[in-house]
Amino acid sequence: MFDLHAAQLFLLDMDGTFYLGDELLPGAAEFLDFCRETGRKFTFLTNNSSRSKADYLEKLARLGISVTEREMYTSGDATLAYLAQHGFSRELLLIGTPSLEAQFAAAGYETAAKAPAAVVLGFDTTITYEKLTRLCDAVRAGLPYIATHPDFNCPVPGGFIPDIGAVIAFVKASTGREPDAVIGKPNGYIARAAAASFGVPLEKTCMVGDRLYTDIALGACGCGTALVLCGESSLDDLAASGLSPDVVCENLAELREKIG
Repeated sequence: MFDLHAAQLFLLDMDGTFYLGDELLPGAAEFLDFCRETGRKFTFLTNNSSRSKADYLEKLARLGISVTEREMYTSGDATLAYLAQHGFSRELLLIGTPSLEAQFAAAGYETAAKAPAAVVLGFDTTITYEKLTRLCDAVRAGLPYIATHPDFNCPVPGGFIPDIGAVIAFVKASTGREPDAVIGKPNGYIARAAAASFGVPLEKTCMVGDRLYTDIALGACGCGTALVLCGESSLDDLAASGLSPDVVCENLAELREKIG
C-alpha cells in the first residue's frame, strides 16, 4: 500500500485540482509552500495540451504562483519526448492550438507538412471542420496517429467543455481508427518521464488529481494516487468507477493535513 507520508514527489494536476478558471482552489498555494518547507518535490502534470509550458507558467504567475520550467510538465512535452524517443519524422500534421504549434515548431517539427509522416492530435480549442477533415483524411490514409491525452471533458467555471477525447471519438466514427498511442495520463509513459526527471522512483511518487479515468487510473503504472473532490469527480463517481485511490480528500488543503 502506498505510504503518503513517504512520498518524495507530487505530480499535481492543474484544471480542477490546483485552480479552476482564474481562481486558485483551497490550499493550492499553501501546498507548494508545504512541499518546499519539508523538502518534498512537486511538478505540475497536466494533460491539457491546448497551452504550452510557457503559457501555464504565465498563468500561474498571474495567480501569484512562482514555479520553474522544471516544475511544469504537459502532455505536449511528453508527446515531444515520445516522438524523439521513437525516431519520428519531423514532418507532421499537428491538430492543435497556435500555442501547441509554436511549441512543436520550437522543437524542430513542421506542423503542417504537405506530405506528413504522422499525425498528432492535441486538445484544440481552435478546431474547425476543415481541421477535422484533414485529420480524418490523414488517419484514414493510415498515417501513424498520436494523441496527446484521452480526456473527454475539460473542467471550466460552471461546467465542462469537450476535450480531445470527444474528437478521438469523432475520428473513430469517421475512420474506424483509434490513436496508435495516447501519451498523457493514464498512460504510464508521462509519469515515468516526469519522475525520472527528478530522480524519484514511482513508488515514492504520488499523482494528485480530480479525474478518475486519467489521474487516478495512472496508479496502474506503480505510483500512488490522491483524489481531490474539488473538480470533476464526486464520491458517487468514485463508487461507480471500480478504482481505489490511495487517498481521497476535498482539496489540497486537506491533503496537506493528511500528510501531517
